[in-house]
Amino acid sequence: MTGSTDTGLLTLRNVATAGFCAVAALALAGCGGGRESKKATLAPSQVTTIGVNSYLWRASLDSVSFMPLLQSDSAGGVIITDWYVNPKTPTERVKVSIMILDQNLRADALKVTAVREVSQGGGWAPAPVQAATVQKLEDIILTRARDLRRDSIGG
Repeated sequence: MTGSTDTGLLTLRNVATAGFCAVAALALAGCGGGRESKKATLAPSQVTTIGVNSYLWRASLDSVSFMPLLQSDSAGGVIITDWYVNPKTPTERVKVSIMILDQNLRADALKVTAVREVSQGGGWAPAPVQAATVQKLEDIILTRARDLRRDSIGG
């Protein structure tokens, strides 16, 4: 009988240890599970299939939508318009290039250049573009991009 009592105590001890381990494992699993379910959320500007900030890209296309497009590359972030002649000033034409340099919605992620020509003697001659014109177009694109982002996150 003495041997059976020792075996009974060992069995009871083993059951108690196993139960304690099971409770501890469940408690730890409950603590660790929350960490796995919380995944890093990417900013909406980075959840895209294009290579650049999607808000800047869409805002740039919207801002020059009245001009004919010559080239657009969403992977490289380049938009180049063809020559545009404003019906109000048929003696001048403008061509715009937009480069989006980053995936973040930042002012320095956008570079706009413009070329202007005026009609002279039956041909087109280069003319200066006011810096304020390029700055104004950049401001329009950035404002539109911010609005698109605000609308997408519901704010």
